[in-house]
Amino acid sequence: MKYRVDISSVAEVEADDAFLRLSQITSPTTASQWYAGLLQAIESLSQMPKPCSIARENEFFSQEIRQLLYGKGRNLYRIIFTIIEEEEVSTVRILHIKHAAQQTIGEEPES
Repeated sequence: MKYRVDISSVAEVEADDAFLRLSQITSPTTASQWYAGLLQAIESLSQMPKPCSIARENEFFSQEIRQLLYGKGRNLYRIIFTIIEEEEVSTVRILHIKHAAQQTIGEEPES
């Protein structure tokens, strides 16, 4: 089954911010390659999103929340998404793109 992939405006901004941060600490070429790879990883969800692991945010939402890890080392990001099953066309909705070290969405900040 093929899924339509829909990226939220929040996730788009988060991806752009990650690209800008990466371009400041590496080279523009490296950042561009990272961004192109991110888009490929997102597009891969159109084929088989269900094998991706349940995200740690899952407990805070009524819909099932999954994640796809992208990158490595200090540049590891989580593509956080949900799957909306419909009769005609099912959709993978990209909710957020977060650095792996960032706080869990929905969790209270530690004081």
